[in-house]
Amino acid sequence: MEDFIPSLAELLEEESVELTDALDSFEAWDSLTILSMIAFFDSEYNVQLSAEEIENSETVQGIKDLVESKM
Repeated sequence: MEDFIPSLAELLEEESVELTDALDSFEAWDSLTILSMIAFFDSEYNVQLSAEEIENSETVQGIKDLVESKM
């Protein structure tokens, strides 16, 4: 999980992200980004997430916690 934050920043098309950042505050936050996250977490962490789970996470920390809970 050491590359989690940089990878998420890349998916969100940002230089960096903080754990407290709200997902809907990012300009790139849309359904395509959510699909990219689903594919990324599946391939990198072997974790299957739904779009609804990602949307309900609300923050970067929320997504991190969700991924860790399914590992």
